[in-house]
Amino acid sequence: MNDTAIRTIDVRHLGREGVICSLLVGDVLIDCGPGSGVETLLESLAGVRPRVLALTHIHLDHAGAAGALVERFPELEVWVHERGAPHMIDPSKLLASAERLYGADMERLWGEFLPVPEANVRALAGGERIGGFEVAYTPGHASHHVCYRHQASGTAFTGDVTGVRATAEDYVLAPTPPPDIDVERWLESIARVRAWRPSALGLTHFGVFADVEAHLEAIERSLRRSAERARELGAEEFAAATRAEIEAAVPGRDASFYTVAAPLEHDYMGLARYWSRREGAA
Repeated sequence: MNDTAIRTIDVRHLGREGVICSLLVGDVLIDCGPGSGVETLLESLAGVRPRVLALTHIHLDHAGAAGALVERFPELEVWVHERGAPHMIDPSKLLASAERLYGADMERLWGEFLPVPEANVRALAGGERIGGFEVAYTPGHASHHVCYRHQASGTAFTGDVTGVRATAEDYVLAPTPPPDIDVERWLESIARVRAWRPSALGLTHFGVFADVEAHLEAIERSLRRSAERARELGAEEFAAATRAEIEAAVPGRDASFYTVAAPLEHDYMGLARYWSRREGAA
């Protein structure tokens, strides 16, 4: 396989195309999607045996299938930020937190989240150069978020730091679920991605985009606008205003992609928690 070629593998979340993808570069997978999509992912690998799974962060839609992949490929090395590594080895606290958010929908949405053996985990701090990638610590969406720059192609794989974007659309939405949202640190992380001068951005939601500067400006606008909207409005008003903005910017079926990839009630909860912490510390 060409080591600079990037494959977008759609894990068909909830049977729908274009919501969550895993990105394959050579024998390195960036993010793997939830446990509910692991069979689709394995089938789509079409015989490729991945050497590394590089996780941007440990949220279930990005990392949920990691343990199942290690079961299938026992030599698979799992890269993850050092803050997230203990929760991949023992996911009990992570799953308890997620269950408070998703309740009875946990199994339907995400499937099984198996632990990753400690021997398979490579904990990252940011700043590493490993396996043809540079690593940057990029908190803001999550305290354990990292991004990867593929040195040969120049593509930056950015998880949720650069937002969610339907493949055919220009509109970018900042996903802001609880519990770790920090707007200032997130903007710093976007600046860190920009400083790489990437040739393209690889998003788990959804795909690879070459209009880098326009995209980075769009995620900055979305993050600032969503933060101010959450400060000024209640949950229902926030969701209604954001949904109206999406529908005005994005025609047809693509509009619903954004609310599936980033449920608006969760976006409000994350930002409300952010403002509560910030204003409580003032």
